[in-house]
Parts: sequence; structure tokens; C-alpha cells
Amino acid sequence: MFFYASKIIGALVWPSSVIALLLLAGMLLLWGGRSLAWARRLLASGVGLLIVCGLSPLGNWMVLPLEQRFSRSPLPQEIAGIIILGGFELPGISRARGELSLNEGAERLTEGILLALQRPQARVIFTGGDGSLIGRQRSAAEPIAAFLKAVGLSPERIVLEEQARTTQENAVLLARMLQPRPGERYVLVTSAFHMPRSVATFRHNGFDVIPWPVDYRTRGSGAVWEGFASIPGGLERVDLAFKEWLGLVAYRVSGRTGALWPAAQPASAMPAEGSIAPALAR
Repeated sequence: MFFYASKIIGALVWPSSVIALLLLAGMLLLWGGRSLAWARRLLASGVGLLIVCGLSPLGNWMVLPLEQRFSRSPLPQEIAGIIILGGFELPGISRARGELSLNEGAERLTEGILLALQRPQARVIFTGGDGSLIGRQRSAAEPIAAFLKAVGLSPERIVLEEQARTTQENAVLLARMLQPRPGERYVLVTSAFHMPRSVATFRHNGFDVIPWPVDYRTRGSGAVWEGFASIPGGLERVDLAFKEWLGLVAYRVSGRTGALWPAAQPASAMPAEGSIAPALAR
């Protein structure tokens, strides 16, 4: 239930959707010849938000705190596994073309492979299904596994979880599969902007994770005042950040995490953030 609600509500409240609805409502009122004052207000609001969200540095301001929350630290010699969160793969295209197709989050895979080569004793764990609301397709887990084998990883090291549609399901389903024990360390590889919610969720489900952020969208605090050359680029950045901030709040309020803003230090150096969630919430 949570999955469907998040998808439907998200489609309506993303900043780009709100802007489109404001413009549409204003045009309908203008076309109908009624409430012209309200039509002008709605159109002005839509155009103003379009310019601010599309061309100003707002998207960078929203993303930067998420990306800066965790940084890479030296890895211990012994790690139980390298968890690579899905979202970098294009399942439909991969299956149609017969080869693995990736999007701009491909660093999740490439950095995960580099870590796997550095720690040959660690399991390489991929988790990700198809999170589409309609027209769902099979996971790209099989093409990803084939790619991992092609770069030299032994099949015995590879663990696949191909049902998860959300970060919550990533953590809960892997907890069921792997049964993490006290003292086991897992490296968590995902996009830097997604790391706070991911760390909070995995800690809540019993994983002692070492954050390994990748796929940065900003160049750091020195470039935070940079605007965007195109409105679609700025809108995409604002939507991306809004989704993560909203996700942090929704996960905390619904009890899927034990902390709204997870602590930056490793979980092994701090008290557990909330209790382990034993079952997959729907």
C-alpha cells in the first residue's frame, strides 16, 4: 500500500507537477472566461515557479546537504558484503537489446565492481526490482549478474535480490536473505543524494553499513550558487531533491527509519537508530 501511495502522491506533488497543474488551471480559467483574476494569479505563479526552479540554483541548494552528509572513509579489511542499490539500470532496454543498459547512476555499478576487486572475500549484493507503477517489467538482475561475471567476479560471490521496489524493500528483503549478524560490516553503494535515506533504512533493519556515496550531482559547496542553462535541467534537479527530502520525512513518520537525519558516523560506533523492522510493510 505504501508503494502505491508514494507513487501516486509523488506524481502530484513533485514541483514540476505542481507547476504544470498551476499553468493548466490558469489556462482553463482563462479559456473559460471566468475568474480572470484567479487565472492571472495561477499563470503568474506557475511561470514564476518555472523560472525559479528551472534556472536558479535552488536545485543545487536542495541537493548539496544530502550529498555532503556522508563521505567515504577507509574500509576495514574484513567486510561481509558490498550492497549495490538498483536504480542505475534500464530493465526494459536491457532485455530488449540483449545487453545491460545503464542510466546516469551507473557509478553505483562501476564503483561497486572496483570495491569487489579490492575485497575479493566480500559478497557482491545487488538489490532492485522494477519500481514502475504501471507497465511493470522484470528486474535487470540477470543482465547485471552476467556483467559482473564478465568482469571476472566468481558466481559464488554474487547475491541477487530482484523483488524490491523501494529503499524500504531493499533493506527488508536483504535482511531476510542475509540475516546480518552483529559485527558484520557491509559497504552500501548508492547515489550520494540518496545515501541519507538509504543509511537510515538499512541501519533500522539491522545492517552495520559503511556509506560509499557515488553519482554526485553537484561539484560541492563552491558551486552551489550556479544556476542552470536550461529549465528542464533545473526542474529535474529540484524534483530529485524534493523526492529525497520528502522520502526522509515519510520514512521517519511511518516508522521505516529510526532517525530523520541519520548520524554521519558508522553504525558500529554509535547506538542503533531504532529497532529492526522484522516484516515488509506494504
